[in-house]
Amino acid sequence: MRKYIISAFWALALICVPVLAEQPVRTYSSGNVANAAAVATITGTAQQTTYITGFELSSGGATAGACVSPTITGLLGGTATFTYCAPTGAAVAGQPLVVQFSPPLRSSAVNTNIVVTLPALGAGNTNATAVAHGYVE
Repeated sequence: MRKYIISAFWALALICVPVLAEQPVRTYSSGNVANAAAVATITGTAQQTTYITGFELSSGGATAGACVSPTITGLLGGTATFTYCAPTGAAVAGQPLVVQFSPPLRSSAVNTNIVVTLPALGAGNTNATAVAHGYVE
């Protein structure tokens, strides 16, 4: 009898375990910009929380190499700031900055956008992009 009670208990426990659905991660891109801010926005939705799972920044060089401070705004805990440098020479490829968050970072409140911004890299820069990955739940 005891064996059946324990089996029934475990069967009931398995039924009561909440199942967390995996959220589809979407990609949000600034598109290619030339000497302008590259902005990728994960758009918040009413009554839902926004999450960022990672981002990439990439660019070509600029006439005069420069370092800028890309930011992620809308995060719980405040703005996150990084450093990104464009090499000297408009035809020179910059080193991509790729960051993954595990676990994902959440927005500061419901219906709040999370925005990744790569500032303008200077004269002669013809290619810069910001890409963010995330979801809303």
